[in-house]
Amino acid sequence: MNTKTIKITYWISTAIVSLMMIFSSYSYFTNPEVKQGFQHLGFPDYFRVELAIAKILGAIILLAPIKEQVKEWAYAGFAITFISAFIAHSASGDPINNRIGPIVFLVVLALSYFTYHKAKSVATL
Repeated sequence: MNTKTIKITYWISTAIVSLMMIFSSYSYFTNPEVKQGFQHLGFPDYFRVELAIAKILGAIILLAPIKEQVKEWAYAGFAITFISAFIAHSASGDPINNRIGPIVFLVVLALSYFTYHKAKSVATL
């Protein structure tokens, strides 16, 4: 891949993850069905609020020109979130479509992560 393709892939994949995290955070605060979903999974209500705030912060960190070490924490946090969501939905016996979403976003997150590091090694973003 050339540098331009790497940068485009990075920004598109990062924007997709960040927008999805902002959208899900908004839903966590405003959608009663999402609140019920957290109860269904066995999580306390305060966790929904904490997770929404963490997702907003993580999305901002991924998009902002911030130190690499801080971005690494955001990537790790999102990876843990997606893996945990897959496990929670699987353990609760939810349908397969509820389990697939977190895995799809984990793949998009991985694409963002690897192209971020590739772009950093070739040139600056």
